[in-house]
Amino acid sequence: MFGIAPDILFVYGLILLAVVLFINKRISFDITSLILLAILIVSGILTPTEGLSGFSNPATVTIACMFILSEGLRRTGALDIVGDYFFKLSKLNYRLTMFIIMLIVGIISAFINNTAAVAIFIPVIISLSKDIGESASKLLMPMSFAAMFGGVCTLIGTSTNLLVDSIATDNDLAGFGMFDFTPVGIIFFVAGFIYLFTIGIKIIPERRKDESLTDTFEMQSYLTDVVLQPNSPFVGTPLKNTELIQDLDLDIFEVFDKDGNSKPDRNTINLEKKDVLRIRGSVKELNKLLNREGVLIKPNKNWEDKDFEIGNGQLVEAVIAPESSFEGKKLEQVDLYHEYEAVVLAIRQKGKIQQDHLPDIRLQSGTSLLLYANKERINDIKAAEEFVLATEIEVPDFRQSKIPVAIAIIAGVVVSAAVGILPIVASAICGVILMMLTGCLSNEEAYQSINWKVIFLLGGVLPLGVAMQKTGAAQLIVDGVITQFETFGPTAVLSAFFFLSMMLTNLISNQATAALLAPIAIEASSTINVSADPLLVAVTMAASLSFMSPIGYQTNTMIFGPGQYKFMDFVKVGTPLNILFWIIGTFAIPYFWPF
Repeated sequence: MFGIAPDILFVYGLILLAVVLFINKRISFDITSLILLAILIVSGILTPTEGLSGFSNPATVTIACMFILSEGLRRTGALDIVGDYFFKLSKLNYRLTMFIIMLIVGIISAFINNTAAVAIFIPVIISLSKDIGESASKLLMPMSFAAMFGGVCTLIGTSTNLLVDSIATDNDLAGFGMFDFTPVGIIFFVAGFIYLFTIGIKIIPERRKDESLTDTFEMQSYLTDVVLQPNSPFVGTPLKNTELIQDLDLDIFEVFDKDGNSKPDRNTINLEKKDVLRIRGSVKELNKLLNREGVLIKPNKNWEDKDFEIGNGQLVEAVIAPESSFEGKKLEQVDLYHEYEAVVLAIRQKGKIQQDHLPDIRLQSGTSLLLYANKERINDIKAAEEFVLATEIEVPDFRQSKIPVAIAIIAGVVVSAAVGILPIVASAICGVILMMLTGCLSNEEAYQSINWKVIFLLGGVLPLGVAMQKTGAAQLIVDGVITQFETFGPTAVLSAFFFLSMMLTNLISNQATAALLAPIAIEASSTINVSADPLLVAVTMAASLSFMSPIGYQTNTMIFGPGQYKFMDFVKVGTPLNILFWIIGTFAIPYFWPF
């Protein structure tokens, strides 16, 4: 067909399939990657050794280690202490608060996983916003953007940098040092600050109001206390098996005895006369409940968050984390009560609040859940990789005595890689070993901290880049690009790669974008006989600087629900910033990495 070899057409078909599946998200992206990997090996395009090379790639190993190192630092409580200290200094006015938040998060994100930093500061910012009288939405978006600014400043700041560095060395190029990205990264950082403090600050919307969680999730008409009368046929029946709310869209999430004392574990108690059942449900469903014998609804009240602290539980807002195993599942498929003793009272998804038919709602990353959770299990929710907690809670028992040790280990990893004592993969592995041997985190915590979806994504997508180069698919794309831009010089080619990477990362993950475009950039540099470094830096930077959508980068996804943003909020604020960075990158990158 058109003189193109069959194996090249086959690889193009796989790339198209990958992009469609990544955008569609019906199949988890890690499973999508494994499907691509299996097809490449079974079809004979790649040998088994070539196909499995993604899992042994130094970038994959290093990224896994960075998840563990970040978790070790988090488990000591170092990030919480730093955040609390500086936020106390920022309670003077909005602009000072915004500046300090962006500076802290940006610096931290240059050295640890930026999603970990953002997860720590989301609840703190929501609480802080009430103290300074500003909407949390005006602070959460700048924080997310600053995390991306910081991430591009060092080799370990984001997984994309590590990934492109590994692709470069696999192609017999020099690769990048710890601070090679820093000059351009700082330019982006400063330009981003200026934009947000002049233009962005005016157009970031005030979405989240200073309200209680019950008001934020519009729960006033969905909460009711029901008294079980002596003549009720449900008296004496176990709560977990009661037919009281059978076939009704209602949830019993707390039970009090006649004296107002909260009863323990709902799985073990029997209903008794005069018990007060706290129920979530609409007026329509409650009217159906009234038709059942022995049920009396108490007069309506103006619900406040403190009303839910009397019993065993507490209201908290939890966000479905990026790459959570809950993503794509219906709520009824996720047994949150069994896992965390938590009941979902309402859901905010795509800017809309939903209180009815909750079991049928399919969860997405960025979805906010209003949970009524056992107070003793809230720290488990905070620690779970499935959630990002948006409610500030009492600090758990961190291993604060290990803070100097954890910081020293992170510093050792950075310094040893920066001065060339060890390759980054070796220094990261040594750091992980020291984190566990010194007790900064346990072996189990280390394994749990790794985002295995990202690891399998890399294991499946990296071989696709190998296939593109092996079959000549990458070269064919390069020929088309060069035909269009060669007459304008290598700077135009770089600008094209920056733009393509910037746009593609808004649709698929930043890692997938880098894995697909980096091999093409290397082929392009060879074709036009210039250094590959500036083109690779363009791909790397643009893939990690996605401001135009809440799904383009993990930190944007994490703040989408808590900030109560709309999709267009990111388009309005992020598009000018992306254009600004595109222009800056086009001219700044060749200055520091000459062709």
